[in-house]
Amino acid sequence: MTGVEKVKGPASYFPSIEKTYGQPIGYWKALIRGQSGQTHMQLVGWLKSAHGLGHGHANALVAHTLAEDRPT
Repeated sequence: MTGVEKVKGPASYFPSIEKTYGQPIGYWKALIRGQSGQTHMQLVGWLKSAHGLGHGHANALVAHTLAEDRPT
């Protein structure tokens, strides 16, 4: 083992998202947070239709952002 943990879950998509769409993850999270009151799937659909993201990338961004914002 090298001691480096492999990124798992939605965050594993982040390097590809940044490379494919040319914006940092913080940009996408800010957009998602600006769409308050929408469900997970409404946000995924919005990212796909308004910003051209693929389903997997949109889903990963929404899942990660909503999980961060969920009260503990």
